[in-house]
Amino acid sequence: MWYTWDVAAKRKTAPAAEPALPPTEVTHGKRVPAIFFRTESGGEPLREWLKSLPPEDRKLIGEDIKTVEFGWPVGMPVCRSLGGGICEIRTHLTQDRIARVLFYIDAKGRMVLLHGFIKKTQKTPMNDLELARRNKSKHERGLSQ
Repeated sequence: MWYTWDVAAKRKTAPAAEPALPPTEVTHGKRVPAIFFRTESGGEPLREWLKSLPPEDRKLIGEDIKTVEFGWPVGMPVCRSLGGGICEIRTHLTQDRIARVLFYIDAKGRMVLLHGFIKKTQKTPMNDLELARRNKSKHERGLSQ
């Protein structure tokens, strides 16, 4: 902590504390807190997909999401930009499988988790990327909080 000297009073004074975040905005040291994209009907497709996976896969994907939350910006091999503001979290699962979670950073500085899938080809499937783009657009328009 740094101090300034009040010459007239000849005493140290600490700087004013930074304003605290409202309780709903507490980040616990996260640089970009993760939130799930929510559909108009209230569903959270990525959360539902994660629940369908085996516990060990969920744990590995969760650790990589956490790495991005606390270490943003994160580069390869964990994270890579796909263009248009969309990035992917790259998780290597057991049995030589690879999971991808697509996200973007919204205007509030949150990591919005848009879509996830198990990768079966070398290139990111276009339909998965398009779905993430549509979800991003919906979120930006305020259809999902």
